[in-house]
Amino acid sequence: MHYVLSRADKNCDWDGAAAMDSGDFRKWRKSLHLSQKDAANRLGLKRRMIQYYEKGERDGEKVKIPLSVRLACFAISEGIADYNGPHRKILKAPNNEK
Repeated sequence: MHYVLSRADKNCDWDGAAAMDSGDFRKWRKSLHLSQKDAANRLGLKRRMIQYYEKGERDGEKVKIPLSVRLACFAISEGIADYNGPHRKILKAPNNEK
């Protein structure tokens, strides 16, 4: 089955539940014992973006956590360090980095 989100549903996940918010993002990072700098490195972002996501705003404007970042958070939570395509082995994070 193929799902399509309408513009009105941008803040919702596929099942209609609210998307990851700033508090959820912070809990994700802390649950993995990552500093903001470490989280930024693992997600391929600048530390400042991590701060914006955790604060939920940037210069007074609401900041939404993109689907790509939410999916990357899930992958990191599952111990996946990198993905190089469907025909290559998935690179797992060392156990102490999960």
